[in-house]
Amino acid sequence: MKRISILACALGLAWSQLCAQTTTAEVLFETTKGNIRIALYDETPQHRDNFLKLTKMGSYDSLLFHRVIKDFMIQTGDIFSKKAKPGQLLGSGDYDYTTEAEFRLPKIFHRRGVVAAAREGDEKNPERRSGASQFYMVWGKVYDDRRLDYTQQKIDSITNGQVKITPEMREVYKTIGGTPHLDGQYTVFGEIIEGLDVVEAIQGVAVDKNDRPLEDIRILKATVTKDLPAPPAPKATPKRKVAPKKRR
Repeated sequence: MKRISILACALGLAWSQLCAQTTTAEVLFETTKGNIRIALYDETPQHRDNFLKLTKMGSYDSLLFHRVIKDFMIQTGDIFSKKAKPGQLLGSGDYDYTTEAEFRLPKIFHRRGVVAAAREGDEKNPERRSGASQFYMVWGKVYDDRRLDYTQQKIDSITNGQVKITPEMREVYKTIGGTPHLDGQYTVFGEIIEGLDVVEAIQGVAVDKNDRPLEDIRILKATVTKDLPAPPAPKATPKRKVAPKKRR
């Protein structure tokens, strides 16, 4: 198991943006395929805090990876998947709230190994707010310049030219890989620091017509292994000394 961010830095390329995220909290997913450890970005505090809250609630325990697409991503977090029957269509289970989008381009983008929030489509959700519990882990593909140019054209049509693949991002997509067509549309809020080989194994399994694995792949337990530091205790207000009254 290798830390993808350390691997990228070690390549010695101009990827300073790739190694610039700050992380404080970490979550460990024990799955039927192996362990996956996720570091949560401090640059996306609303998503970080929501993810920590749900983990501490036990919301992810026993859930399935209900949507798996080879060379793309693996998705989990459907709260209805815990007791799902074989072949049952999944993907609609979530809590009744959303989180404001926290796009941090070009610093944080859809390179291989990042974690991002799922959401409703643009027709129902033009602000691209994230769903509460469902998220996906990016695998993706390695791109060449021609495919990146074509992807940029598609991104321009969707975002009115507001999202650009920078030279630094382009270099990452050409070497590590990812899913550049999702940039500026879904919030990336963390990265896999251990267990990328587990993600690789899961994304390659056999699935049914709805992209659900034929053999259930389950999160056994999710645990916060590194929490946010406790806020400093408020300073005590010194008591005001009252001078004794002088007797006349």
